[in-house]
Amino acid sequence: MCGRFTLTLDPDELQQAFPQFTFPAGFRPRYNIAPTQPALAVPNDGTGRAGFFTWGLVPSWAKDPSIASRLINARAETLAEKPSFRSAFKYRRCLVLADGFFEWQAQAGQKGKVPHHISLLSGLPFAMAGLWENWNSPDGSAIRSCTIVTTQPNALTAGIHNRMPVILPPEAFKAWLDPAPRLAEGLLPLLAPYPAGAMTARPVSTLVNSPANDRPEILLPA
Repeated sequence: MCGRFTLTLDPDELQQAFPQFTFPAGFRPRYNIAPTQPALAVPNDGTGRAGFFTWGLVPSWAKDPSIASRLINARAETLAEKPSFRSAFKYRRCLVLADGFFEWQAQAGQKGKVPHHISLLSGLPFAMAGLWENWNSPDGSAIRSCTIVTTQPNALTAGIHNRMPVILPPEAFKAWLDPAPRLAEGLLPLLAPYPAGAMTARPVSTLVNSPANDRPEILLPA
């Protein structure tokens, strides 16, 4: 799964990395983005405008938004089958922007797990495949939410965790962000593990274990 991630760039740096998208003003670097918190994502609404989505999908049919904490990830292998995801997979896809994600590695003979920060070897930000929904509350308010698609691990991440987020290469953005309904057959080939040789991982501080900690010290070597 993907349970935490980072987006430590400022708006100008992010704009340089993704010139094809526009970004909201006033966001700050994040070092420990956790479920139910805002995540910066680009929806497939044809505008190319990024916005903030609650991390944890709230399907339109949900009775209340508490379901979000259980739908932070969506397995690529079953997107077209699961009631929580199949409609969004066909109609509402997004790119969730990040520059790293965390996974925890079990250690033989130890109770605690060691957190690792996993990123691109280039240090550049990347886009994770996501799905989004718009949920309307009985009081008239609305929640825009998203989930991150996960897949089998590559050779780098396999030693740390048995899943990893789908990182889409830029050439896949157009298909994933197509506003038109898309069949699973045309999208599933995009949801492959990112090449291990283009990624790096390192142990980091256990400060990341608490969602209350959101500061640069989290990324210090363990």
